[in-house]
Amino acid sequence: MRLQAEASLGLIIDDSLAQAPPAQTRPMSHNQFDKKSQAWSALFSEPMSDLVKRYTASVFFDKRLWQADIAGSLAHADMLCQQKIISLEDHQSIQSGMATITTEIESGAFEWKLDLEDVHLNIEARLTQLIGIAGKRLHTGRSRNDQVATDVRLWLRGEIDLIGALLTELQKALLDVAEKNVEVILPGFTHLQVAQPISFGHHMLAYVEMFSRDAERMLEVRRRTNRLPLGAAALAGTSYPLDRERVAMTLGMVDDKGQPQVCQNSLDAVSDRDFAIEFTAAAALCMVHISRMSEELILWMSQSFGFIKIADRFTTGSSIMPQKKNPDVPELARGKTGRVVGHLMGLITLMKGQPLAYNKDNQEDKEPLFDTVDTLKDTLRIFAEMIGGQLNPATGLKEGGITVNPEAMERAALKGYATATDLADYLVRRGLPFRDAHEVVAHAVKAAITHQVDLSDLPLKVLQEFNPSIEKDVYASLSLRGSLNARDLLGGTAPNQVRLQIARQRVRLA
Repeated sequence: MRLQAEASLGLIIDDSLAQAPPAQTRPMSHNQFDKKSQAWSALFSEPMSDLVKRYTASVFFDKRLWQADIAGSLAHADMLCQQKIISLEDHQSIQSGMATITTEIESGAFEWKLDLEDVHLNIEARLTQLIGIAGKRLHTGRSRNDQVATDVRLWLRGEIDLIGALLTELQKALLDVAEKNVEVILPGFTHLQVAQPISFGHHMLAYVEMFSRDAERMLEVRRRTNRLPLGAAALAGTSYPLDRERVAMTLGMVDDKGQPQVCQNSLDAVSDRDFAIEFTAAAALCMVHISRMSEELILWMSQSFGFIKIADRFTTGSSIMPQKKNPDVPELARGKTGRVVGHLMGLITLMKGQPLAYNKDNQEDKEPLFDTVDTLKDTLRIFAEMIGGQLNPATGLKEGGITVNPEAMERAALKGYATATDLADYLVRRGLPFRDAHEVVAHAVKAAITHQVDLSDLPLKVLQEFNPSIEKDVYASLSLRGSLNARDLLGGTAPNQVRLQIARQRVRLA
């Protein structure tokens, strides 16, 4: 069966062309196509105003979907041919025309036209110019509604894969820093007050955990994104005998078992943007993790802390104060987090009042989604290099990145009575209830503050005044190193546990 589907494309040309010989042997001229370029032009008595064209057009930002659009169209054409809805000759012409368009776009020779509104009509119009009436048959059994939903899903799937790789690189960079600094003592903070000594490597692993969850969320979003809307047509499905599962298989829209994943309700298929919202939510949370790390890098780099240095290529100077070295990259990432969170709010607001099925509102999903993808990818890429350094081809080693100042970290840990809890634990092991031990240590800390010394500097006789069970061995517990080593349990900060966690994470990321 060969069905004539010229009207389904909606790109109206001269009546004389409809009577002409097969268009694959007689391509349309540029001028012939441009006489009436709107997909609905035959119904209207006046052309769209230039202002409305500019207001409603999306081609200059959605043209980045061109690869997904061509992939979806080729899969659709393959299925139409297999179902004998179009001829083999038409199918081959479509393949040839799409190959030409791909070359034109990649070389920059393709002319994107505002009059054609979006990426879909631009590509289809050029296809019809190249191969004639066979190009018009391509749109059989589909609408721009299911076409754009498919394109965005295909495009986002690829971007999620790239983001997953960037998350892996960032985690590996953090692991490298952690491995070099397992024994370095950092003051752990709560309420930004010195709390307990921890390994700097352990601190880096906390961010590895965060970004590993981000990677898991991205995979979950990918699974729900990777479902085929094509075949839902405008909103109700189509009367053509389409094989939607074949298209899904061709496009790799399958589950873990290789089974095709097809949107099951035509109304939902064309109007659903949950996948875009889910992605932006996952991206926003990932940016929040970046922002938290940025805040710490900014604090640690300041003269008040002096814990780290960031390579010069990631900092800037001051136009008036020559001594300044500003952490612009972390600061800007902290600011861009608000931008991505804003996109999430925008997408949720975009969808909240829409009735089923497709509405023009949904054109507004692309710019925030595109910008979220770009912002997240750029941020992850620059942070992986800023944290881990840049590979020196001559040595094969990474250079630059973050330089740690262990002495400054240890001095800071000594300022805040970071081993107070260790003294309480010591007393508990001597038989004192923890709440009583807590009270005893509070008095000891007060005495140390009065004498402006650390707990470990208080004489044994002074400590025994607070509790007579304290012996000389208490000083092992009161040292920073002793406190660190004591926390040798799963998830703890003891160097032994940190090394085990680094090894576990490397296996996971291999």
